[in-house]
Amino acid sequence: MTLSRGTFLVRRSNIRPFTTNPFDFASLSLALHLRSRRKPRTFAIENFNNRMLKKILFFFFIIGLVVGAFAFYTVTVAPVVPDGEPIVITIPAGANYEQVMDSLAAKGVEPNRVIFDPIAERMTWKRDPMRSGRYRLTSGDSYVDLIRQLRSGGRETVKVILTIEREPENVAAKAARFLDGDSLNFVQLLQDENYIKSIGYTKETLQTLFIPNTYEMYWDATPKEFVERMIKEHDRYWNEERRAKAKKQGLTPAKAYTLASIVHSESLARKEQPRIAGLYLNRLKKGIKLQSDPTAVFATRAFGVKRVLNVHIEVDHPYNTYFNYGLPPGPIAMPEISAIEAVLNPEEHDYVYMCAIGDNSGLHNFSKTLAGHGRNIGVYVKNLKARGLR
Repeated sequence: MTLSRGTFLVRRSNIRPFTTNPFDFASLSLALHLRSRRKPRTFAIENFNNRMLKKILFFFFIIGLVVGAFAFYTVTVAPVVPDGEPIVITIPAGANYEQVMDSLAAKGVEPNRVIFDPIAERMTWKRDPMRSGRYRLTSGDSYVDLIRQLRSGGRETVKVILTIEREPENVAAKAARFLDGDSLNFVQLLQDENYIKSIGYTKETLQTLFIPNTYEMYWDATPKEFVERMIKEHDRYWNEERRAKAKKQGLTPAKAYTLASIVHSESLARKEQPRIAGLYLNRLKKGIKLQSDPTAVFATRAFGVKRVLNVHIEVDHPYNTYFNYGLPPGPIAMPEISAIEAVLNPEEHDYVYMCAIGDNSGLHNFSKTLAGHGRNIGVYVKNLKARGLR
């Protein structure tokens, strides 16, 4: 640094930090002056940096807002179930998450797994095994709607139709046609004598549990759930009034059902079922063998035979009412409701014999005496000859 009178010359390259002489006020003043001249530039840089940072943050905020809005729309608004007819999805017992997703994809429901899977976990739908059932999906459902429906929505029911199944094994096979379970599991349960005993039946009387009707049940109902439902329906049908009617005829509900199975097997003509029921009740009260052809068919397992012959009626078998007195040990079929009601509300008369008319009407002639029965047999034979069957 060079100083002269009237001249102030400064060489910046010669400025040194204040380190040695604390009383060199001229040097100190000059250094402060130069430093103060640099402040505006530093401040401008800092302002620029702050503005750029705000712009960057605002940019990312907008990006986040757009992504969030898109995610919200995708999850809660955008349809994942295609338009058209309602889609029914079945989830069998024991199915895992991937199997369910494959089933959905096969029906055209293909959500974005990157988004869908975390939501499924968070909503506690994804688990192992998955919740089984049969579900009806609504077109236009979003991701959230879909999961809610499959997680806790109402399961789709199916109609289980029981009509005239002959034995418990036939009932098991019929139920398995409508429900998810393996028919073998149904059959095994209905053949388990310990289980049958635990619900108050024997293998001979188990058929009396099943009341013919159409039942709405969950598709994934287990064999035991099916039987439990049948017990409820049985108890509902056999109310106090019907039990009292059966008792009036000297029958328990099981025996009334057994007799109804014979009435049903003898004739599908509902108008004559009460008369047939009255006939068999007369025979029971008088100690006459029922001599029902369908019981001989059941005993010999000759189902589908067109005419009952001596080879059938002469078989010594507990179910053959030509050979034994009283009712057989159990039903020979699942009777129609009309046949059960016919037994509970029989026609009052003195008939003890009946014979098919033989004119292909399915109806019968009735008589009170053996002589009258002989005449009816003659009518039957005449009609068969006229039809070229004899």
